[in-house]
Formats: sequence, structure tokens, C-alpha cells
Amino acid sequence: MKSIINKEIFETTIKNSKFIGVIIPIESKDDVKDNLNKLKEEYKNATHYCYAFKLINDKGFSDDGEPNKTAGIPILNVIEGNDLVNVLVVVIRYFGGIKLGPGGLIRAYSNTAKEVINKSTLTDLINGLVVSITFTYSNEKEVNYLLKNSIIKSKEYEQNCTYIIETTKEILDSISNLVTINYVNEKIIPKLN
Repeated sequence: MKSIINKEIFETTIKNSKFIGVIIPIESKDDVKDNLNKLKEEYKNATHYCYAFKLINDKGFSDDGEPNKTAGIPILNVIEGNDLVNVLVVVIRYFGGIKLGPGGLIRAYSNTAKEVINKSTLTDLINGLVVSITFTYSNEKEVNYLLKNSIIKSKEYEQNCTYIIETTKEILDSISNLVTINYVNEKIIPKLN
């Protein structure tokens, strides 16, 4: 299984229609809805917002008004063909006045999805941990160094430093003498090193 680290965008024009492919890392169905709403705000007046998503235990798609099975399923097939999970691929279309027909639509949506995936930095997924840690300011430099292959989700500076991180058991063991561990949850995370 693979996923992506960052959002990517790819644009192309096919017979006067503009296709914008967007790939976004997600963790839940709520992320799908939230990101679709943001994209509809960002790309106002588009004709279609076709998409597919794949989570570890769920998947879905939408043709958003395009003929049945010409957009969502082709996008999902590209995601699955690349063995990706925890991703949302949206292909936004601004209709240019020339109909592409079912075959043309399938090619346009598939190719746009392929190209935005090709632009992405893919990463393997591993069993990891979501952890809240607290430590003194004097240990911050060393903790940051030891977390270089972890994802720091948030930082809070009050009396001490508190981070929420996605990491591995090995990295957590390496910092355990410097930090207080507040909680640990298991989670599939991107492999960063």
C-alpha cells in the first residue's frame, strides 16, 4: 500500500474543455466532503467535480453529472491500479463546448488522474503511532532532530512543549528518555525515511 504526502494539481485542456486533477491525502470520509467543498469554492463555476477516493477500509466515487461510469469509476481504477490508499482524486471540468463522447470522457478523466498521481510523491504506508508528547524547552532541539523522520501534526508552547506526532515505535523509543508520553494510538502512517 502506498499513499501521498502532499496535495498536487495537474491541468490539461482537451477539445476546449479544461480538466484540473487534484490529489489530496485523506484519513476519513469527512475529509472527502470537506475537501470537495473547498475545491468547489476554489474552482467556482466548473461544470463537473468528478472524484474517487480510497481509504484502507472504504472507497467511493461520483460522476457528478457526467454520463454513468465515464468519470468516477475510471478515476477509482487509476487509484487502485497504483495501489494507493488514503487519497482523494478530484477531476474538475470546465466544459468547452465540444462533447467528448463516453470513450473520450473515460480517457480524459483517467489520463488526468494518472498525470496528477505521476506528479505526486508516493510513500509506503507502515504501522505507526499517533502520540502526544510533552518535554522541556531545553530538549526541543534534540527532540526535533530525533523526529526528523516523523510527522509533527501540531506544536503547542506553554509551560512545556507539547507535540502531536505520527511516528514509529522505534523513533518513540529513541525519544522516550526526553519526553513524557501523554497518549498513544495505533495508525497506518506514511513511511518518511
